[in-house]
Amino acid sequence: MMKKEIANWGNYPAMESDERSFSFIGELQQYVQSNDGYIPRGNGRCYGDASLATKTISTLKFDKILSFDIINGIFECESGITLDQVLEVVVPKGWFLPVTPGTKFITVGGAVASDVHGKNHHVDGSFSNHILEMDIMLADGRLLTCSLQLNTDLFEATCGGMGLTGVITRVKFSLKKIETAYIRQKQIKAANLEEVIRLFDEYKDYTYSVAWIDCLKKGKNFGRSILILGEHAKLNELNEKQGRHILQLPPKKQITFPINLPSWVLNSFTVKAFNFLYYGKNFKKEINNIIPYEPFFYPLDAILHWNRGYGKKGFIQYQFVLPVNAKEGLVEILRKISDKGMGSFLAVLKIFGKQESLIGFPMEGYTLALDFPVRKGLFEFLDELDKVVLQYGGRLYMSKDARMKPEILQSGYPELQRFMSIIKKYNDHYKIHSVQSDRLFLTPEPI
Repeated sequence: MMKKEIANWGNYPAMESDERSFSFIGELQQYVQSNDGYIPRGNGRCYGDASLATKTISTLKFDKILSFDIINGIFECESGITLDQVLEVVVPKGWFLPVTPGTKFITVGGAVASDVHGKNHHVDGSFSNHILEMDIMLADGRLLTCSLQLNTDLFEATCGGMGLTGVITRVKFSLKKIETAYIRQKQIKAANLEEVIRLFDEYKDYTYSVAWIDCLKKGKNFGRSILILGEHAKLNELNEKQGRHILQLPPKKQITFPINLPSWVLNSFTVKAFNFLYYGKNFKKEINNIIPYEPFFYPLDAILHWNRGYGKKGFIQYQFVLPVNAKEGLVEILRKISDKGMGSFLAVLKIFGKQESLIGFPMEGYTLALDFPVRKGLFEFLDELDKVVLQYGGRLYMSKDARMKPEILQSGYPELQRFMSIIKKYNDHYKIHSVQSDRLFLTPEPI
């Protein structure tokens, strides 16, 4: 066992943990049968405290590819493999991830536990929509296979269940067929929030859509945005140079953020300056081009340790979803942010399609993700935003959470009690629990 200080991507909170890794099922089984008070942990790319505990089981060494059906696009792997490693294998064969979040450095197990969504939720749903089956190591050491047809309750509670049902060990999922490793991208500048919401509706047939929002701008340009749309480029859409690298992985161009920035660097003035430059970089109302998939899906992955930009105290990523008929709630939250001067460099708006799931985050509507450096007054301000989210029938994303109160979770997730009953059924004596699950009263202390 190795004691080390760990934190997730927001660098808040940080804590000491006894971390154990495993390479074989037998090692894992021996550990779970003789330990309690642990949580499985992948690459630590969730933002809050969901994969923090006094004991953690790292899955990163459990990362083998088990099978790849190249004809039908079915991929089977151990849970510790990262999406980056999956892409390196499947893209050259003409396949892509069915759903991907904004980083490729998460594990497949983490993608399941957070039931990740991407820019295509309104078309393809979340990651769990594409899982054919998976294996879970329960707290008592049993290994169960589950799917929509087998041990259904375990399957439903594991997708988005923050690792509380057991350790995900094997996942089999379907891929998306592609002709090229390029994206046909369209960028449209929107003068305000009203226009970008109209554009989302106008271009709803695009597979991928996301908008960057200037959350500090006031007046007639309140909520000005850049809508970014995309489709996997067809072979006949590539130019001659691109055509020589049809399914070639993009070159890895990475720089490293060298230090934690001082907290005074992040203020409303620097956020306004950034927003001015970002919005102004698009000289035209509309830009159309064909680019490799990396800068479209993973622009921040090109900057290693970019989370250091928020300083030593870390940051909170605040992500909520509001129903499609609650646009005024979106306006109210953005106005509060603007009035308070609590600007976020990254303010990302996406649209969700319909989803009926037990504990998954998405619902049909709009989701906004914001980054706030940890500072005095932030948590009280976020408590205010929570009230607005609930007032309009929304909820917060557990995978990004480090501070919401239990009643906020209870109000936002109507199936929470059923989810908790399934945890109790499979999580023997609540041996598996995290800082987050304790904080949100999802898991009583182990008996």
